[in-house]
Amino acid sequence: MAGDVRASGRYAWLETAPISALQAAMDAGELSSRELTMAYLLRIADFNQQGSFLNAVLEINPDAVQTAEGLDAERHKRGPRGPLHGIPVLIKDNIATADKMHTSAGSLALARAYAPEDAFIVRQLRKAGAVILGKTNMTEWANFMAENMPNGYSSRGGQVLNPYGPGHFDVGGSSSGSGAAMAAAFAAVAVGTETSGSILSPASANSIVGIKPTVGLVSRSGIIPIAHSQDTAGPMARSVADAALLLGCLTGIDERDPATLTSLGRYLSDYANDLEPGGLVGARIGIPRLPYWEGLSEEHAAVVERAIEAIKSCGATVVDEVVVPSAAEQTDYDVLTYEFKPDLNAYLARLGSGIPRSLLEVIHFNEQHAELTLRHGQSVLLESERTSGTLTERSYLEARARDLRHARQEGIDAVLAEHDLDALLFPGAKGSAIAAKAGYPSVCVPAGYTADGEPYGVTFTGSAFQESILIKLAHAFEQCTKYRVAPVL
Repeated sequence: MAGDVRASGRYAWLETAPISALQAAMDAGELSSRELTMAYLLRIADFNQQGSFLNAVLEINPDAVQTAEGLDAERHKRGPRGPLHGIPVLIKDNIATADKMHTSAGSLALARAYAPEDAFIVRQLRKAGAVILGKTNMTEWANFMAENMPNGYSSRGGQVLNPYGPGHFDVGGSSSGSGAAMAAAFAAVAVGTETSGSILSPASANSIVGIKPTVGLVSRSGIIPIAHSQDTAGPMARSVADAALLLGCLTGIDERDPATLTSLGRYLSDYANDLEPGGLVGARIGIPRLPYWEGLSEEHAAVVERAIEAIKSCGATVVDEVVVPSAAEQTDYDVLTYEFKPDLNAYLARLGSGIPRSLLEVIHFNEQHAELTLRHGQSVLLESERTSGTLTERSYLEARARDLRHARQEGIDAVLAEHDLDALLFPGAKGSAIAAKAGYPSVCVPAGYTADGEPYGVTFTGSAFQESILIKLAHAFEQCTKYRVAPVL
């Protein structure tokens, strides 16, 4: 396949070539990392701030081309250092890089902020040989700033648009830039972050694959936080195989993130090795319709019903209308409100002078530049600032205990055990909240399009550290259906 990588025109090969084909072409000397990096940069130039005006990429790494050239030389002399050697990767703007790029979470308050060091996962990417191509735009403060913040909007970066219908279709949030960039083939793969739906939502909306890992599988150190109970980074890609490969490059034990210790003996460095088209044969998939189908449009519901029939035809047993015991319990974000202040204050305290050093200083900055920063207000920031920042409130501790009980033993674990299921299937990102509160993994995969071309996905969700199972199921569904179609830019 290596010989076909560049054969079909200026950009077509970027939309379809998997990482395995890119690596084969570079190993054969038919493609260089420099050529690949330049091709993505030219595509960004054509469609990010002109053409379709997607506004998905916020900042380009000034060192990207030279890094690619260095990796080409290293490949020639010593061979590839890892599975991403020479592969351009985009990362969300809340993930710290110790280079010439800023890390701002989309906020003008941090527009001049340079991180003092790489996030752990960025070090892992560099170790695997990746070219850090740039930072993607995002919903400001990962959509934890205001009640009515539009998906994909930030005061620093403006509005991200959906490549399948710029200005017409929701782009999803808050990893909207990473989602749109993957759909538009602005890089081979991207990294997003999720606290509750922020990978799964843009994955569904942009017809790509998103993996929200178990909390603790991927380090959170060096990532601008919302809440340590639910935060995680994860892969976004155009295929399950590429997302799985990227996930293996992100895992590892980080002494600065105690949650990663829970993955000891459970994390893998390769989640793509055992993928096969027949992975759904014999699997048992549960469909928890209530309350997750409520509010679903007829067209989205039709896409999901077609996906369910496809799952059956691919060899799986579908157990319909399973009941999640705690599904009717009240959903809220109380835990996030309490954890945001201390977590963010700890991150900001390590930044240089002239940058807000606390949530309160961010709020004051926004008030002083209201015309630019408060287009949608900052009610969520104010609500969090009113907490003590010490996590001693009884209401917080009770909320956290309640979330874990309802999401785990009375939620996902209960229904999986009752029906002997391998996974639950949700429409789009409808099941993201319960998985987020549990800290459990999910994989979203394209499931088709409405009559007017709007993408919609389905999400496989399982119990803690069941990424391998979910990836196998999602890959089999992807290969059996081949629903994804690239957008026309």
